[in-house]
Amino acid sequence: MTSKKSILERLDEGVVVGDGGFVFALEKRGYVKAGPWTPEATIEHPEAVRQLHREFLRAGSTVMQAFTFYASDDKLANRGNEASQKLTCAAINEAACELAREVADEGDALVAGGISQTPTYLSGGSKEEVQAQYKQQLDQFVKCGVDFLICEYFEHIEELEWAIEESLKTGMAVCANMCIGPEGDLHNVSVGECGVRMARAGAHVVGLNCHFDPMTTLDAMQLMKDALDEANLKVHLMCQPLAFNTPDVSKQGFIDLPEFPFGLEPRILTRWDMHAYARRAYDMGVRYIGGCCGFEPYHIRAVSEELSKEIGKLPEGSKKHDPWGTGLKMHTKPWVRARASRNYWEVLQPASGRPFAPSLSKPDAWGVTKGSEMLKQQTARTKDEDISKLQEYRHTHSGKCPTRHGIAAAS
Repeated sequence: MTSKKSILERLDEGVVVGDGGFVFALEKRGYVKAGPWTPEATIEHPEAVRQLHREFLRAGSTVMQAFTFYASDDKLANRGNEASQKLTCAAINEAACELAREVADEGDALVAGGISQTPTYLSGGSKEEVQAQYKQQLDQFVKCGVDFLICEYFEHIEELEWAIEESLKTGMAVCANMCIGPEGDLHNVSVGECGVRMARAGAHVVGLNCHFDPMTTLDAMQLMKDALDEANLKVHLMCQPLAFNTPDVSKQGFIDLPEFPFGLEPRILTRWDMHAYARRAYDMGVRYIGGCCGFEPYHIRAVSEELSKEIGKLPEGSKKHDPWGTGLKMHTKPWVRARASRNYWEVLQPASGRPFAPSLSKPDAWGVTKGSEMLKQQTARTKDEDISKLQEYRHTHSGKCPTRHGIAAAS
C-alpha cells in the first residue's frame, strides 16, 4: 500500500480523474484481440500497457486502473481462448498490477484493481461459482497491494451485488459501475434501483461505465442520483462512459450497433465534447470522472483541462496544448490562425466526410441476456456452422426492438 491519500479522501476533497479505454486503444495498436478482449498484453507486451498508462498519467489521470478487464479465469478460457492455460489468470493480473503501480508512482496516482461480469454468471452459474471467479483476481490484488477496487461493466445488478460482497472481504474501498443506460439493467431493474442496491450492498462509490455516450450516461446518472437522494443514501458518484456518440442505441448500448466494433471511428467525440461532459458531470455532483472504450489520452486531458480550476492545476500534457486551440496562433496559414478561439471550437459541428453515410444506424437489438440458451458460454471454439445459425437469426430478428429515442434510423 502507498502513503498517498486514499481514493475516498480524494473524493471527499475534490475531483478524481480516471483513465480511458485500454482494450480498444490497445486493439487498435495491435496488442489486444477483438472478440475476447482479454488483457494478455500485460505479459506479452508490457511496454505497450506501460506506455498507455504513462500517457493517461500525463493527461491528468489520478488513477491507474490495472489492465485486468475480463481477466477472470473463465473469460480467459472462453471460446477457444488459451490465455488461461498458457499464461494463467494469476500471472496476467499480477503483471497488470505491477505495471500500474510502476507508472502510478511516477506521479501522484493510485492503483485500482478491477473485476467485471463473468461468463459463469451469463451461463447461469451459482453465486458461489461466480464469486469463486472474482476471488482468483481479488487474491492477486490483495497480494499486489492495489489501493482500491473497481467492479465495472456489469449488465445485471444481481451479479454486481455478488461482486461487491466478495470485494468488500478484502477490506478495501469498492467502486461499483454498471454498463447500463436510462432504461436500466438487462433484467429490467431501473437505473435508480440499481444505484440504491449498489449502495446498500456496501459500495463506497457508485456509477456507470461503458456502453453509452457521455450525455446519455449522465442522463442515467441523474436518475441514479435522484433515487439515492430519495433513499437518503450518501455515496460518491463516478462516471466512465464511451467516447462515441450513441443517440441511436438500444438497451444494450453500442454493442448492438452494426458498426461495433470495427466501424465506430466516425462516432468518436472531440476533445471539445469532453469539456462539456466534464463540466456537466461535475455540476451534477459526480466527482470521479473518467472514460471507457474510445477514450484516448487527449480526451482525458480535456477533462483535466476543463476542471483545472477545481483540481488546482493543469496536467503535464497541457504543456503541449494551449487552451481552446489557441496554439493555432502560431500556424502558418491565416485561415487556421482564425480558428484560435473557444468561440470557434465550442460550437463546431464536425462533418463525417462520408456523403452517402447515414447519420444514425439501426441497432441489432436481439434482447438476448442472462437466462437465454444462446448466451451460454463454452471453452470450445465457435464452429462455422454456429456462426451460420447466428447469421440466420440476425437476418430474421435484428432491429425489431425500438431504439432508445424511438428514432427511425437509416438502415
